Amino acid sequence: MTHCKLVAGEVAGTYRVTAPVTEAELLQIAQRLARRRLARGRKLTQPALAFEYLQVLLQEVEHEVFSAIFLNTQHRVIRFEELFRGTIDSASVYPREVVKKALACNSAAVILVHNHPSGDPEPSDADRRITQRLKEALGLMEIRVIDHIVVGSEGCVSFAERGYL
Repeated sequence: MTHCKLVAGEVAGTYRVTAPVTEAELLQIAQRLARRRLARGRKLTQPALAFEYLQVLLQEVEHEVFSAIFLNTQHRVIRFEELFRGTIDSASVYPREVVKKALACNSAAVILVHNHPSGDPEPSDADRRITQRLKEALGLMEIRVIDHIVVGSEGCVSFAERGYL
């Protein structure tokens, strides 16, 4: 990773800070690292592998954001993309647009992701309903919904781990 105040450490995946950094710079560095971990070609086999990166990217967003991680047949990341942006407590999600994007990416599977600006990652009934609609719509195109992860400042909740899928 390139940043003017960081140099690669002696151990792979470590960095050394070469000059004082502000809190804002630390958050920016963390977000860049998280985006790299969700970059093309990375393999995601368990929800926990994505939790910390998604939390860094979404926990401080002041409005609801609905995103997706599009995966190939080996569950390697094709693309992580924000699809819909909403208000402080909801975002309109259109299954047709999710299907179009998944097909455009030639995706075999999808991990749905959205944040709760309130901080509480507990899924709502509306979250469960849209997940079911998306699962059905994507299923018609033989695209599997592997998980739906809700991100809050208090943690992340996996629909797959909860048995909701």
